[in-house]
Amino acid sequence: MDSVPARRAQAFSNVGHSLNHLLLLLYPTVVLVLEREWGRGYGELIALMLAGQVLYGIAALPSGWLGDRWSTRGMMAVYFLGTGAASVATGLATSPFGLATGLAALGFFGAIYHPVGMAWVVRSMKDRGRALGWNGMFGSIGVALGPVVAGALCHWWSWRAAFVLPGVVAMAIGVALLWAWRAGLVGEGDHSPASGGKGTPSRNEVLRAFFILSVTMTCGGVIFQAFTVMLPKLFEQRLGGGGELGPLGIGGLVGLVYLAVGLTMPYFGAIADRHATQKVYRLAYVLLAPGLFLAAYLESWLLLLLCVGLVFTSTLAGPAENKLLAHYTPGRWQGTGFGAKFVLTLGVSSMAVPMIAWVHGATGGFFWLFVLMGVLAIVALAGAFLLPDSEAATPARRAPAAAE
Repeated sequence: MDSVPARRAQAFSNVGHSLNHLLLLLYPTVVLVLEREWGRGYGELIALMLAGQVLYGIAALPSGWLGDRWSTRGMMAVYFLGTGAASVATGLATSPFGLATGLAALGFFGAIYHPVGMAWVVRSMKDRGRALGWNGMFGSIGVALGPVVAGALCHWWSWRAAFVLPGVVAMAIGVALLWAWRAGLVGEGDHSPASGGKGTPSRNEVLRAFFILSVTMTCGGVIFQAFTVMLPKLFEQRLGGGGELGPLGIGGLVGLVYLAVGLTMPYFGAIADRHATQKVYRLAYVLLAPGLFLAAYLESWLLLLLCVGLVFTSTLAGPAENKLLAHYTPGRWQGTGFGAKFVLTLGVSSMAVPMIAWVHGATGGFFWLFVLMGVLAIVALAGAFLLPDSEAATPARRAPAAAE
């Protein structure tokens, strides 16, 4: 049974995951209000989040390294305080440059969470697939709440409040974590090897897996980033009825999509624990690819149901992918390993933002974006079939790096 400090650590990490996605996904809904208030086009305004998205990925690797070498709890405290302050600063911006600067700071501090917070869970909890499933559920809840919070605060107050109030909440949690750390109420997590399969992978298996996962994770990251950023505008264009829904209605629909899926994340984690991890990973992309091509054509409310299915299948891949990465990463390098992942899934895949701006600016819609995402899903599926079998890793050929 996991210790009380370990469960408290998971609680802080889970809340941090919700806040991470909530804060980073406020802007794609807020931008619908700024189009009217600032009199600028969607393509121009959505591009302001590019620097933040790039930093969100690039800063993940040094953040994971610092978490490994300094302190997981300390880095998480910096994360809460930094993202909170950056969100408040974004809400106080008076120009596009100020807005872009605030979003860049939000991405920089937000980059801390995934490599540090997820490594904290992997090190602290015994049933790692289930623990990552719960962690993923909280992340999905954050994705669901981001557009809802943004839409509600824009509707009832102002777009500035949509950034300022969640920022204050994040800083308050950071102060609580500092107090719990000082009082010894949360654990740091040990550095024991993560149990991702039945044996310890050889060096060749580690290298092969990391190369292939680099491709699949990048493809999946571009799909995730593009889908979450464009979804409010997609619903406004295809379901919005000429603007009748407004930011609150659009945010509610986006939130419904992610909430419907997020609540099942612990079950996805249990699947990753009980079934062959590669099979779960492959199944997700087998379902995702045709769904993306179909979404390119749908204009009716059937699109809403399909979007739930698309998020369901992409979410199914999450715990399996994280468990595979944990299996092929030495225990004391968990933070750095997750940092490398998120450089790819959040940094390199930030190309999704200018891609959205360009496609929408050139065509006025998202048809070709869905086609491109479908092609990326096929590439990821091919990579998933080339992964070594983590259920039958060879203990006789243990590599020193894999056995640490």
